[in-house]
Amino acid sequence: MSILRQQLGLLALALLATGTASADNNFGLGVKAGTLGLGLEASWQPLPYLEVRLGANAYDYDDTGSEAGIDYNGTLTLESFYGTVNFHFPISPMRITAGIYSNGNELYLLNDDLQDTETGGIVFPGAGIGVLESTTSFASSAPYLGIGFDFTLAGKVGMNLDFGVLWQDEPKVTLIADGALAGIPGFDAALELERLQLEDKMSDFKAWPVISLGFVYKF
Repeated sequence: MSILRQQLGLLALALLATGTASADNNFGLGVKAGTLGLGLEASWQPLPYLEVRLGANAYDYDDTGSEAGIDYNGTLTLESFYGTVNFHFPISPMRITAGIYSNGNELYLLNDDLQDTETGGIVFPGAGIGVLESTTSFASSAPYLGIGFDFTLAGKVGMNLDFGVLWQDEPKVTLIADGALAGIPGFDAALELERLQLEDKMSDFKAWPVISLGFVYKF
């Protein structure tokens, strides 16, 4: 989680800088939860219909399932740091949001049950395969576009809803085995075929849907 600590440190500095620069009531701090994890967010509104937001999200989700015909224990790590510009509509809670994310989202898959496994259309002995590990990562910078709705009570406490898409680009997938068969051309070819099938499956997530609910307090 070192990347997240760095991101939260940068966010803390940004909060201090923004808070110092904001002598009016256009500065806000909030928390949020959604498909990018749990997050912290700072906002600053320099103009009536223009708002700048900085934030960080993080969450780890563990599950088991089958990918490309192999059973895995999986960990989805959500980590991101972002900046957005928000354009508000007059006399409306609706806004348009565009921004850029420092994207650390990753999926780690592990199969260590040492059972006979079909890889690349061929059944190999589990003892020969050993442990299978896969990591899926995406572009380190990802653009975001969406819409949002902001509701404020007495100009201080607010609720935010966001709906959008984070474009993570094509996934980068690794798949390795540490058994005795590793390095044998026939097995390596089958493993590469399995990796390509996994990569094709993971490409479904290059456009990551973003839905979040947040609460903010304005100073």
